[in-house]
Amino acid sequence: MLGALMLDIDGTELTQEDRALLREPQVGGLILFGRNIINPFQVKALTDSIRAIRPELIIAVDQEGGRVQRMREGFTRLPPMRALGRFYDQEPEHALAQARRCGWLMASEVLQVGVDISFAPVLDLDGISQVIGDRGFHAESAKVIALAQSFMHGMKDAGMATTGKHFPGHGSVEADSHIAAPVDHRSLAQIREQDMQVFLTLKPELDALMPAHVIYDQVDANPAGFSPYWIQQIIRGEMGFEGVLFSDDLSMQAACVAGDAGDRIRAALTAGCDMGLVCNDRAGALTALKALETMPLPDQPRLNRMRGQFDRVGPGASLQQSEAWQLARMESKALIERWGMGV
Repeated sequence: MLGALMLDIDGTELTQEDRALLREPQVGGLILFGRNIINPFQVKALTDSIRAIRPELIIAVDQEGGRVQRMREGFTRLPPMRALGRFYDQEPEHALAQARRCGWLMASEVLQVGVDISFAPVLDLDGISQVIGDRGFHAESAKVIALAQSFMHGMKDAGMATTGKHFPGHGSVEADSHIAAPVDHRSLAQIREQDMQVFLTLKPELDALMPAHVIYDQVDANPAGFSPYWIQQIIRGEMGFEGVLFSDDLSMQAACVAGDAGDRIRAALTAGCDMGLVCNDRAGALTALKALETMPLPDQPRLNRMRGQFDRVGPGASLQQSEAWQLARMESKALIERWGMGV
């Protein structure tokens, strides 16, 4: 059974405290960061040790490409998604094919080391946001839709579920939600017409969504991830979205409006999220875990759909011996060299 908390660890191996925490019923997942990763062999040993304790846990990572790529040594360097957008402006058909191969490459390498999901793709517009920037495919929603759809097809080809972030769109507000509390002053009609259009159109491709830690003050006083209006009325009701809802990291500054870590995870789950992330804050994770003691476990079938289909990758080094991997890796390198961005 999966719990409602996703947490992290400090090192490249599990400590006794980590092992005890992973056995807690309300723990449902673990997210890896750069500090947890040396090379593919070490990551696979780590994920094997996690699954020896709780085989059902969802293991996640942020492997978007560009500056947000936790797995580096021994993994293919992936371009920032903006590079695919620039390529699309010149050669759209080739860019879409490359986006699909890039999604497959990322997902295949992540799955090969025993990690279920990368929280990808970023569906925010490449607008004025300090924290999104070149993580976004393009500034135009129609081009984001085309490229992200191809990228997600590639992820699914590899056997990985998709997570679109950050609903309903973080690219049109400047402040960084890691260190500030961004407020978007646009009307609901403007948000629907622009940023949200990407999520609405791509709903059939999405297995999960991650709401933004942004307050859209013309719509609701709460950040989207704590908002029953956004989650229950818009996402679940109007959109009819039945996939998983992951909170963004509840340790981020923008989440502090809800109180301590226990208050935050209760607020996120009460609003309608399935799983809350508490990262880089072990004390906060323990507080969140305590707050969950009286709350029910989340929807199990829904969360189970996020499990990686590891059998598609193949055993051992078979991925790296494949022509598909070699081609995708070569194209990724060429794209980075061509645009010279973000890696």
